[in-house]
Amino acid sequence: MDFLAGCIGGAAGVLVGHPFDTVKVRLQVQNVDKPLYRGTFHCFQSIVRQESMLGLYKGIGSPMMGLTFINAIVFGVQGNAMRLLGRDTPTNQFLAGSAAGAIQCVICCPMELAKTRLQMQGTGEKKSSRKLYKNSLDCLVRIYHREGLRGVNRGMLTTFIRETPAFGVYFLTYDVLTRAMGCDPDAPYMIPKLLFAGGMSGIASWLSTYPVDVIKSRLQADGVGGVNRYGSIADCVRQSVEKEGYMVFTRGLTSTLLRAFPVNAATFATVTLVLMYARDMEAGPKDCEPAPPGHHAQLQPQAQASSF
Repeated sequence: MDFLAGCIGGAAGVLVGHPFDTVKVRLQVQNVDKPLYRGTFHCFQSIVRQESMLGLYKGIGSPMMGLTFINAIVFGVQGNAMRLLGRDTPTNQFLAGSAAGAIQCVICCPMELAKTRLQMQGTGEKKSSRKLYKNSLDCLVRIYHREGLRGVNRGMLTTFIRETPAFGVYFLTYDVLTRAMGCDPDAPYMIPKLLFAGGMSGIASWLSTYPVDVIKSRLQADGVGGVNRYGSIADCVRQSVEKEGYMVFTRGLTSTLLRAFPVNAATFATVTLVLMYARDMEAGPKDCEPAPPGHHAQLQPQAQASSF
């Protein structure tokens, strides 16, 4: 039931947060010499005006497709890691979260590659005159035929560098906040406290590795239009800093932070409601943290839409 609740909660988070993610990616990878967007809100307005509301949801199929596997990996690895570590401490929460973040990169990287390519497709066009990719699966298949497994896993190293500490920070922050706010079964305002902890944990995790996400997006979008600009991670960093200065690492940050809180709040609210309903049906004991005894807050929404 924990797995099912996590999947449903993750889906709710994707639906809420995907428009913000589209804006983030557009801002991160736009040409600095000929920028299409002046900022977060101008990007929102431009996409809706030029591509309709559906433009904000380009590439949503990819995170939805990978949702089940990513939730299974994250919750499964984090829970098993905590049991192996034995003690429920903030440090162990960080280590378990980091392990979960590292392992789920296998699914997350190809998923985000397809999402990024679809989000960039038909930029500024209400109806694309020529669609290179029909959907997320078609995108990955075409990339595989052209570039092989290496192409499908483009950006894997940067995804690993981003996800490993980000998930550690997420689980650590959530653990510290829920302990500090006193999330007991009979505590007042229990659900708002959980929502606040989840939302703030999402913000903390994004802030911890956001510069890496900018580079990852640029590497995964590289080659759209048939032109490859970057030879490696270091080359991407060098070119980006030379052209745009160090502020390049904050591109799209506003939309990301605007997205982080409601996405994690929506995810956590859904997870909590599903579990509460399930436990009512089973007439089992109700507990503040939907986790087995001895494990503090095992069930937690994902920090990214990664991600998502």
